[in-house]
Amino acid sequence: MLDSSIVNVAIQPIARSLHASLTTMQWAVSGYLLALGAGLAGTAYLARRFGTLPVYRACLIAFTIASGLCALVPDAGFLIGARLLQGLVAAPLVPLAMSMLLGRDASGARNISPLAGIMLFLGPAIGPTVGGALIGVGGWRMIFLINVPLGTLAAVAVRFVPAGLAPGRKSGARFDLPGLVLLAAGLTGVLYATIQGGVAGWTTVSTWAPLVSGAALIAVYACWATRQDQPALDLSLARHRVPVLSMALCALASIVTWVMVFLLPVFVQSVQGRSALAAGLAMAPQGLITGLSTALGPRLLTRFTMRVTVLAGFALLAVASLGLLGVGASTPLWLIALILACRSVSIGLIINPLLQALTQPLPPEQMGDASTLFNTWQRVAGSFGIGTIAALYSTQARAHGPVQALHLASLVIVAMCAAGAFAALLLPSAPSTTATTAADAVRRSGSRAR
Repeated sequence: MLDSSIVNVAIQPIARSLHASLTTMQWAVSGYLLALGAGLAGTAYLARRFGTLPVYRACLIAFTIASGLCALVPDAGFLIGARLLQGLVAAPLVPLAMSMLLGRDASGARNISPLAGIMLFLGPAIGPTVGGALIGVGGWRMIFLINVPLGTLAAVAVRFVPAGLAPGRKSGARFDLPGLVLLAAGLTGVLYATIQGGVAGWTTVSTWAPLVSGAALIAVYACWATRQDQPALDLSLARHRVPVLSMALCALASIVTWVMVFLLPVFVQSVQGRSALAAGLAMAPQGLITGLSTALGPRLLTRFTMRVTVLAGFALLAVASLGLLGVGASTPLWLIALILACRSVSIGLIINPLLQALTQPLPPEQMGDASTLFNTWQRVAGSFGIGTIAALYSTQARAHGPVQALHLASLVIVAMCAAGAFAALLLPSAPSTTATTAADAVRRSGSRAR
Protein backbone atom coordinates (compact mmCIF):
# COMPACT_ATOMS: atom_id res chain seq x y z
CA MET A 1 0.00 0.00 0.00
CA LEU A 2 2.91 2.33 0.73
CA ASP A 3 4.43 1.62 -2.68
CA SER A 4 1.21 2.58 -4.45
CA SER A 5 2.06 6.27 -3.92
CA ILE A 6 5.69 6.45 -2.80
CA VAL A 7 7.09 6.75 -6.36
CA ASN A 8 4.93 9.77 -7.25
CA VAL A 9 7.38 12.24 -5.70
CA ALA A 10 10.41 10.62 -7.34
CA ILE A 11 9.58 11.05 -11.03
CA GLN A 12 11.61 14.25 -11.52
CA PRO A 13 14.73 13.05 -9.63
CA ILE A 14 14.63 9.74 -11.53
CA ALA A 15 14.26 11.51 -14.89
CA ARG A 16 17.27 13.74 -14.14
CA SER A 17 19.40 10.85 -12.93
CA LEU A 18 18.60 8.53 -15.87
CA HIS A 19 18.64 11.35 -18.47
CA ALA A 20 15.05 10.61 -19.53
CA SER A 21 12.05 12.82 -20.24
CA LEU A 22 9.22 13.19 -17.74
CA THR A 23 6.85 11.68 -20.31
CA THR A 24 8.99 8.55 -20.48
CA MET A 25 9.34 8.32 -16.73
CA GLN A 26 5.57 8.59 -16.21
CA TRP A 27 5.46 5.04 -17.53
CA ALA A 28 7.27 3.95 -14.39
CA VAL A 29 4.01 4.87 -12.61
CA SER A 30 1.52 4.03 -15.36
CA GLY A 31 3.17 0.72 -16.21
CA TYR A 32 2.97 -0.34 -12.58
CA LEU A 33 -0.79 0.37 -12.52
CA LEU A 34 -1.39 -1.51 -15.78
CA ALA A 35 0.56 -4.52 -14.53
CA LEU A 36 -1.50 -4.46 -11.34
CA GLY A 37 -4.68 -4.79 -13.40
CA ALA A 38 -3.29 -7.71 -15.38
CA GLY A 39 -2.05 -9.42 -12.22
CA LEU A 40 -5.42 -9.12 -10.50
CA ALA A 41 -7.01 -11.18 -13.28
CA GLY A 42 -5.03 -14.29 -12.27
CA THR A 43 -5.12 -13.86 -8.49
CA ALA A 44 -8.21 -15.96 -7.75
CA TYR A 45 -7.01 -18.90 -9.84
CA LEU A 46 -3.56 -18.88 -8.24
CA ALA A 47 -5.12 -18.94 -4.76
CA ARG A 48 -7.37 -21.86 -5.71
CA ARG A 49 -4.60 -23.79 -7.41
CA PHE A 50 -1.77 -23.34 -4.90
CA GLY A 51 -3.40 -21.97 -1.73
CA THR A 52 -3.46 -18.45 -0.32
CA LEU A 53 -0.36 -18.54 1.87
CA PRO A 54 2.04 -20.11 -0.69
CA VAL A 55 0.97 -17.60 -3.37
CA TYR A 56 1.19 -14.71 -0.92
CA ARG A 57 4.70 -15.72 0.14
CA ALA A 58 5.85 -16.23 -3.45
CA CYS A 59 4.52 -12.81 -4.46
CA LEU A 60 6.24 -11.16 -1.49
CA ILE A 61 9.56 -12.71 -2.49
CA ALA A 62 9.08 -11.74 -6.14
CA PHE A 63 8.07 -8.19 -5.12
CA THR A 64 11.23 -7.92 -3.02
CA ILE A 65 13.41 -9.09 -5.93
CA ALA A 66 11.67 -6.71 -8.35
CA SER A 67 12.23 -3.83 -5.91
CA GLY A 68 15.92 -4.64 -5.81
CA LEU A 69 16.01 -4.65 -9.61
CA CYS A 70 14.32 -1.22 -9.66
CA ALA A 71 17.04 0.12 -7.37
CA LEU A 72 19.84 -1.17 -9.61
CA VAL A 73 18.57 -0.26 -13.10
CA PRO A 74 21.04 1.53 -15.42
CA ASP A 75 18.48 3.38 -17.57
CA ALA A 76 14.80 4.30 -17.97
CA GLY A 77 13.90 1.29 -20.12
CA PHE A 78 15.13 -1.17 -17.51
CA LEU A 79 13.28 0.75 -14.77
CA ILE A 80 9.98 0.61 -16.65
CA GLY A 81 10.45 -3.12 -17.21
CA ALA A 82 11.27 -3.71 -13.53
CA ARG A 83 8.23 -1.66 -12.49
CA LEU A 84 6.02 -3.78 -14.77
CA LEU A 85 7.32 -6.89 -13.02
CA GLN A 86 6.87 -5.24 -9.63
CA GLY A 87 3.24 -4.36 -10.38
CA LEU A 88 2.46 -7.80 -11.76
CA VAL A 89 3.65 -9.64 -8.64
CA ALA A 90 2.23 -6.98 -6.30
CA ALA A 91 -1.30 -7.42 -7.64
CA PRO A 92 -2.24 -10.52 -5.60
CA LEU A 93 -0.89 -9.16 -2.30
CA VAL A 94 -3.80 -6.91 -1.27
CA PRO A 95 -6.72 -9.22 -2.19
CA LEU A 96 -4.99 -12.24 -0.64
CA ALA A 97 -4.20 -10.23 2.50
CA MET A 98 -7.85 -9.16 2.69
CA SER A 99 -9.03 -12.76 2.51
CA MET A 100 -6.88 -13.46 5.58
CA LEU A 101 -7.59 -10.20 7.44
CA LEU A 102 -11.33 -10.80 7.08
CA GLY A 103 -11.18 -14.21 8.74
CA ARG A 104 -14.00 -14.82 11.18
CA ASP A 105 -13.50 -13.93 14.84
CA ALA A 106 -14.88 -15.83 17.86
CA SER A 107 -18.40 -14.45 17.31
CA GLY A 108 -18.40 -15.44 13.64
CA ALA A 109 -18.10 -11.86 12.39
CA ARG A 110 -15.56 -10.68 9.86
CA ASN A 111 -13.85 -7.51 11.08
CA ILE A 112 -10.57 -5.85 10.14
CA SER A 113 -8.29 -5.48 13.13
CA PRO A 114 -7.44 -1.92 14.26
CA LEU A 115 -3.75 -2.29 13.31
CA ALA A 116 -4.58 -3.67 9.86
CA GLY A 117 -7.08 -0.86 9.24
CA ILE A 118 -4.48 1.75 10.16
CA MET A 119 -1.85 0.21 7.89
CA LEU A 120 -4.15 -0.17 4.87
CA PHE A 121 -5.24 3.47 4.92
CA LEU A 122 -2.11 5.10 6.33
CA GLY A 123 0.21 3.61 3.70
CA PRO A 124 -1.00 5.51 0.60
CA ALA A 125 -1.46 8.72 2.62
CA ILE A 126 2.12 8.90 3.86
CA GLY A 127 3.70 7.45 0.70
CA PRO A 128 4.73 10.88 -0.68
CA THR A 129 6.10 11.90 2.73
CA VAL A 130 8.16 8.73 3.13
CA GLY A 131 9.31 8.95 -0.48
CA GLY A 132 10.47 12.54 -0.05
CA ALA A 133 12.34 11.67 3.14
CA LEU A 134 14.09 8.67 1.55
CA ILE A 135 15.11 10.70 -1.51
CA GLY A 136 16.53 13.38 0.76
CA VAL A 137 18.56 10.83 2.73
CA GLY A 138 19.90 8.54 0.02
CA GLY A 139 18.56 9.46 -3.41
CA TRP A 140 15.71 8.01 -5.46
CA ARG A 141 17.09 4.46 -5.46
CA MET A 142 16.38 4.29 -1.72
CA ILE A 143 12.61 4.21 -2.29
CA PHE A 144 13.09 0.80 -3.95
CA LEU A 145 16.08 -0.43 -1.97
CA ILE A 146 14.23 -0.06 1.34
CA ASN A 147 11.85 -2.80 0.19
CA VAL A 148 14.61 -5.41 0.15
CA PRO A 149 15.13 -5.79 3.93
CA LEU A 150 11.46 -5.13 4.66
CA GLY A 151 10.32 -7.63 2.04
CA THR A 152 12.74 -10.24 3.34
CA LEU A 153 11.41 -9.84 6.89
CA ALA A 154 7.83 -9.99 5.59
CA ALA A 155 8.47 -13.20 3.67
CA VAL A 156 9.86 -14.79 6.84
CA ALA A 157 6.95 -13.45 8.93
CA VAL A 158 4.39 -15.13 6.64
CA ARG A 159 5.51 -18.45 8.13
CA PHE A 160 3.85 -17.40 11.40
CA VAL A 161 0.44 -16.64 9.89
CA PRO A 162 -2.01 -19.27 11.25
CA ALA A 163 -2.98 -21.66 8.47
CA GLY A 164 -6.62 -21.43 9.55
CA LEU A 165 -6.81 -17.79 8.45
CA ALA A 166 -5.85 -18.57 4.85
CA PRO A 167 -8.01 -20.57 2.43
CA GLY A 168 -6.06 -23.58 1.16
CA ARG A 169 -5.71 -24.99 -2.30
CA LYS A 170 -8.75 -26.40 -4.06
CA SER A 171 -8.33 -29.86 -5.50
CA GLY A 172 -9.14 -30.12 -9.18
CA ALA A 173 -8.71 -26.38 -9.85
CA ARG A 174 -8.63 -25.82 -13.61
CA PHE A 175 -6.91 -23.06 -15.56
CA ASP A 176 -9.31 -20.84 -17.53
CA LEU A 177 -6.91 -19.49 -20.16
CA PRO A 178 -9.51 -17.80 -22.45
CA GLY A 179 -11.17 -16.16 -19.46
CA LEU A 180 -7.85 -15.00 -18.04
CA VAL A 181 -6.85 -13.43 -21.37
CA LEU A 182 -10.22 -11.69 -21.77
CA LEU A 183 -10.21 -10.35 -18.20
CA ALA A 184 -6.57 -9.25 -18.18
CA ALA A 185 -6.88 -7.51 -21.55
CA GLY A 186 -10.13 -5.82 -20.53
CA LEU A 187 -8.78 -4.54 -17.22
CA THR A 188 -5.58 -3.32 -18.88
CA GLY A 189 -7.60 -1.44 -21.52
CA VAL A 190 -9.84 0.28 -18.98
CA LEU A 191 -6.96 1.24 -16.69
CA TYR A 192 -4.95 2.53 -19.66
CA ALA A 193 -7.93 4.70 -20.62
CA THR A 194 -8.03 6.23 -17.14
CA ILE A 195 -4.33 7.05 -17.44
CA GLN A 196 -4.80 8.58 -20.89
CA GLY A 197 -7.81 10.55 -19.67
CA GLY A 198 -5.62 12.41 -17.20
CA VAL A 199 -2.90 13.06 -19.80
CA ALA A 200 -4.65 13.60 -23.14
CA GLY A 201 -8.19 14.40 -21.95
CA TRP A 202 -11.36 12.36 -21.67
CA THR A 203 -12.74 13.26 -25.10
CA THR A 204 -9.78 12.06 -27.18
CA VAL A 205 -9.68 8.88 -29.24
CA SER A 206 -6.63 7.68 -27.29
CA THR A 207 -8.84 7.61 -24.19
CA TRP A 208 -12.17 6.38 -25.53
CA ALA A 209 -10.79 3.65 -27.81
CA PRO A 210 -9.12 1.62 -25.03
CA LEU A 211 -12.00 2.40 -22.65
CA VAL A 212 -14.66 1.04 -25.01
CA SER A 213 -12.59 -1.95 -26.10
CA GLY A 214 -11.61 -2.78 -22.52
CA ALA A 215 -15.21 -2.54 -21.30
CA ALA A 216 -16.33 -4.74 -24.21
CA LEU A 217 -13.73 -7.40 -23.33
CA ILE A 218 -14.85 -7.37 -19.69
CA ALA A 219 -18.47 -7.78 -20.83
CA VAL A 220 -17.47 -10.72 -23.03
CA TYR A 221 -15.65 -12.23 -20.06
CA ALA A 222 -18.76 -11.83 -17.88
CA CYS A 223 -20.77 -13.84 -20.44
CA TRP A 224 -17.97 -16.41 -20.68
CA ALA A 225 -17.74 -16.80 -16.89
CA THR A 226 -21.42 -17.72 -16.54
CA ARG A 227 -20.83 -20.80 -18.73
CA GLN A 228 -17.75 -22.05 -16.87
CA ASP A 229 -17.56 -24.27 -13.80
CA GLN A 230 -14.27 -22.68 -12.75
CA PRO A 231 -13.88 -19.24 -14.37
CA ALA A 232 -10.71 -17.22 -13.88
CA LEU A 233 -12.68 -14.95 -11.53
CA ASP A 234 -16.04 -16.00 -10.10
CA LEU A 235 -18.56 -13.21 -10.73
CA SER A 236 -21.55 -14.94 -9.13
CA LEU A 237 -21.34 -12.54 -6.18
CA ALA A 238 -22.11 -9.66 -8.55
CA ARG A 239 -25.52 -11.14 -9.39
CA HIS A 240 -27.04 -10.13 -6.06
CA ARG A 241 -28.23 -6.69 -5.06
CA VAL A 242 -26.61 -6.19 -1.65
CA PRO A 243 -23.05 -7.24 -2.61
CA VAL A 244 -23.21 -5.10 -5.76
CA LEU A 245 -24.52 -2.11 -3.80
CA SER A 246 -21.86 -2.67 -1.14
CA MET A 247 -19.04 -2.67 -3.70
CA ALA A 248 -20.46 0.43 -5.42
CA LEU A 249 -20.71 2.36 -2.15
CA CYS A 250 -17.20 1.28 -1.08
CA ALA A 251 -15.85 2.55 -4.40
CA LEU A 252 -17.74 5.82 -4.01
CA ALA A 253 -16.33 6.32 -0.50
CA SER A 254 -12.81 5.59 -1.76
CA ILE A 255 -13.13 8.08 -4.63
CA VAL A 256 -14.38 10.99 -2.52
CA THR A 257 -11.75 10.26 0.14
CA TRP A 258 -8.63 9.64 -1.94
CA VAL A 259 -9.18 12.22 -4.64
CA MET A 260 -8.12 14.85 -2.11
CA VAL A 261 -4.93 12.90 -1.44
CA PHE A 262 -4.08 13.64 -5.08
CA LEU A 263 -5.43 17.20 -5.36
CA LEU A 264 -4.50 18.83 -2.07
CA PRO A 265 -0.73 18.10 -2.20
CA VAL A 266 -0.66 19.73 -5.64
CA PHE A 267 -2.68 22.68 -4.34
CA VAL A 268 -0.59 23.10 -1.18
CA GLN A 269 2.68 23.08 -3.14
CA SER A 270 1.73 25.05 -6.26
CA VAL A 271 -0.65 27.61 -4.71
CA GLN A 272 0.57 27.93 -1.13
CA GLY A 273 4.23 27.39 -1.96
CA ARG A 274 4.86 24.69 0.67
CA SER A 275 7.30 21.80 0.43
CA ALA A 276 6.40 18.23 -0.56
CA LEU A 277 7.27 17.11 2.97
CA ALA A 278 4.85 19.63 4.51
CA ALA A 279 2.10 18.56 2.11
CA GLY A 280 2.70 14.92 2.98
CA LEU A 281 2.56 15.61 6.71
CA ALA A 282 -0.86 17.23 6.24
CA MET A 283 -2.08 13.95 4.71
CA ALA A 284 -0.81 11.69 7.48
CA PRO A 285 -3.53 12.34 10.14
CA GLN A 286 -6.20 11.44 7.57
CA GLY A 287 -4.71 7.99 7.01
CA LEU A 288 -4.26 7.33 10.74
CA ILE A 289 -7.80 8.36 11.68
CA THR A 290 -9.30 6.54 8.71
CA GLY A 291 -7.64 3.33 9.84
CA LEU A 292 -8.80 3.77 13.43
CA SER A 293 -12.36 4.60 12.43
CA THR A 294 -12.50 1.67 9.99
CA ALA A 295 -11.49 -0.74 12.73
CA LEU A 296 -13.21 0.79 15.77
CA GLY A 297 -16.20 2.75 14.41
CA PRO A 298 -18.65 -0.12 13.91
CA ARG A 299 -17.74 -1.57 17.32
CA LEU A 300 -19.00 1.62 18.94
CA LEU A 301 -22.29 1.56 17.02
CA THR A 302 -23.70 -1.85 17.89
CA ARG A 303 -27.21 -0.45 18.47
CA PHE A 304 -27.53 0.89 14.94
CA THR A 305 -28.36 -0.95 11.74
CA MET A 306 -26.08 -1.32 8.75
CA ARG A 307 -28.33 1.05 6.80
CA VAL A 308 -28.22 3.78 9.44
CA THR A 309 -24.48 3.43 10.03
CA VAL A 310 -23.53 3.76 6.35
CA LEU A 311 -26.05 6.57 5.78
CA ALA A 312 -24.62 8.45 8.77
CA GLY A 313 -21.10 7.93 7.44
CA PHE A 314 -21.91 9.46 4.06
CA ALA A 315 -23.84 12.32 5.67
CA LEU A 316 -20.90 13.10 7.98
CA LEU A 317 -18.52 12.90 5.02
CA ALA A 318 -20.67 15.38 3.05
CA VAL A 319 -20.79 17.86 5.93
CA ALA A 320 -17.05 17.60 6.62
CA SER A 321 -16.30 18.01 2.90
CA LEU A 322 -18.05 21.38 2.97
CA GLY A 323 -15.03 22.57 4.97
CA LEU A 324 -12.97 22.26 1.79
CA LEU A 325 -14.89 25.26 0.44
CA GLY A 326 -12.98 27.40 2.95
CA VAL A 327 -9.53 26.30 1.75
CA GLY A 328 -7.67 29.06 -0.07
CA ALA A 329 -4.19 30.33 -0.84
CA SER A 330 -3.53 31.39 2.76
CA THR A 331 -5.29 28.62 4.70
CA PRO A 332 -3.03 27.29 7.49
CA LEU A 333 -1.73 23.78 6.96
CA TRP A 334 -3.03 22.62 10.34
CA LEU A 335 -6.56 23.61 9.34
CA ILE A 336 -6.32 21.63 6.09
CA ALA A 337 -5.10 18.63 8.09
CA LEU A 338 -8.02 19.07 10.52
CA ILE A 339 -10.59 19.17 7.69
CA LEU A 340 -9.13 16.01 6.19
CA ALA A 341 -9.11 14.33 9.60
CA CYS A 342 -12.80 15.18 10.13
CA ARG A 343 -13.63 13.70 6.74
CA SER A 344 -11.73 10.52 7.52
CA VAL A 345 -13.72 9.77 10.69
CA SER A 346 -16.73 8.89 8.56
CA ILE A 347 -14.96 6.25 6.47
CA GLY A 348 -15.03 3.71 9.29
CA LEU A 349 -18.80 4.01 9.42
CA ILE A 350 -18.98 3.13 5.73
CA ILE A 351 -16.30 0.59 4.82
CA ASN A 352 -16.55 -2.01 7.59
CA PRO A 353 -20.35 -2.56 7.51
CA LEU A 354 -20.23 -2.79 3.72
CA LEU A 355 -17.40 -5.34 3.84
CA GLN A 356 -19.49 -7.36 6.27
CA ALA A 357 -22.48 -7.27 3.94
CA LEU A 358 -20.22 -8.43 1.13
CA THR A 359 -18.34 -11.23 2.90
CA GLN A 360 -20.47 -12.58 5.76
CA PRO A 361 -22.37 -15.21 3.74
CA LEU A 362 -19.27 -16.54 2.02
CA PRO A 363 -17.49 -19.79 2.91
CA PRO A 364 -13.68 -19.54 3.21
CA GLU A 365 -13.09 -21.03 -0.25
CA GLN A 366 -14.96 -18.12 -1.88
CA MET A 367 -13.09 -15.37 -0.04
CA GLY A 368 -10.27 -15.30 -2.60
CA ASP A 369 -12.64 -14.62 -5.49
CA ALA A 370 -14.67 -12.12 -3.44
CA SER A 371 -11.65 -10.10 -2.30
CA THR A 372 -10.18 -10.15 -5.83
CA LEU A 373 -13.49 -8.96 -7.31
CA PHE A 374 -13.71 -6.25 -4.65
CA ASN A 375 -10.16 -5.02 -5.27
CA THR A 376 -10.56 -5.15 -9.05
CA TRP A 377 -13.72 -3.07 -8.88
CA GLN A 378 -12.09 -0.64 -6.43
CA ARG A 379 -9.09 -0.27 -8.75
CA VAL A 380 -11.16 0.40 -11.90
CA ALA A 381 -13.85 2.59 -10.32
CA GLY A 382 -11.30 4.48 -8.23
CA SER A 383 -9.01 5.20 -11.18
CA PHE A 384 -11.91 6.38 -13.34
CA GLY A 385 -13.55 8.50 -10.63
CA ILE A 386 -10.37 10.10 -9.34
CA GLY A 387 -9.15 10.72 -12.90
CA THR A 388 -12.42 12.42 -13.83
CA ILE A 389 -12.41 14.76 -10.83
CA ALA A 390 -8.69 15.50 -11.28
CA ALA A 391 -9.33 16.37 -14.94
CA LEU A 392 -12.18 18.68 -13.88
CA TYR A 393 -9.84 20.38 -11.40
CA SER A 394 -7.13 20.87 -14.05
CA THR A 395 -9.57 22.31 -16.58
CA GLN A 396 -11.15 24.71 -14.10
CA ALA A 397 -7.75 25.72 -12.70
CA ARG A 398 -6.63 26.86 -16.15
CA ALA A 399 -9.89 28.75 -16.76
CA HIS A 400 -10.70 30.22 -13.33
CA GLY A 401 -7.72 29.61 -11.06
CA PRO A 402 -6.82 26.76 -8.67
CA VAL A 403 -8.84 28.05 -5.69
CA GLN A 404 -12.14 28.09 -7.59
CA ALA A 405 -11.21 24.75 -9.17
CA LEU A 406 -10.69 23.21 -5.73
CA HIS A 407 -14.02 24.57 -4.54
CA LEU A 408 -15.85 23.16 -7.58
CA ALA A 409 -14.23 19.75 -7.05
CA SER A 410 -15.32 19.95 -3.40
CA LEU A 411 -18.93 20.60 -4.41
CA VAL A 412 -18.82 17.57 -6.71
CA ILE A 413 -17.53 15.50 -3.78
CA VAL A 414 -20.34 16.76 -1.53
CA ALA A 415 -22.90 15.83 -4.19
CA MET A 416 -21.40 12.34 -4.51
CA CYS A 417 -21.59 11.90 -0.73
CA ALA A 418 -25.25 12.90 -0.78
CA ALA A 419 -25.88 10.35 -3.53
CA GLY A 420 -24.16 7.71 -1.39
CA ALA A 421 -26.38 8.59 1.57
CA PHE A 422 -29.52 8.12 -0.52
CA ALA A 423 -28.22 4.84 -1.96
CA ALA A 424 -27.52 3.59 1.59
CA LEU A 425 -31.30 3.54 2.16
CA LEU A 426 -31.37 0.41 -0.02
CA LEU A 427 -29.09 -1.52 2.36
CA PRO A 428 -30.51 -4.16 4.73
CA SER A 429 -31.88 -2.93 8.05
CA ALA A 430 -29.68 -5.42 9.89
CA PRO A 431 -27.32 -4.79 12.84
CA SER A 432 -24.01 -3.75 11.30
CA THR A 433 -21.91 -5.95 13.60
CA THR A 434 -24.13 -9.02 13.84
CA ALA A 435 -22.71 -11.59 11.50
CA THR A 436 -25.67 -13.93 11.25
CA THR A 437 -28.26 -11.21 10.74
CA ALA A 438 -26.19 -9.49 8.07
CA ALA A 439 -25.61 -12.79 6.34
CA ASP A 440 -29.32 -13.62 6.39
CA ALA A 441 -30.10 -10.20 4.92
CA VAL A 442 -27.66 -10.77 2.08
CA ARG A 443 -29.03 -14.25 1.43
CA ARG A 444 -32.60 -12.93 1.37
CA SER A 445 -31.55 -10.25 -1.10
CA GLY A 446 -29.82 -12.85 -3.24
CA SER A 447 -32.94 -15.03 -3.21
CA ARG A 448 -35.05 -12.08 -4.35
CA ALA A 449 -32.54 -11.29 -7.09
CA ARG A 450 -32.65 -14.88 -8.35
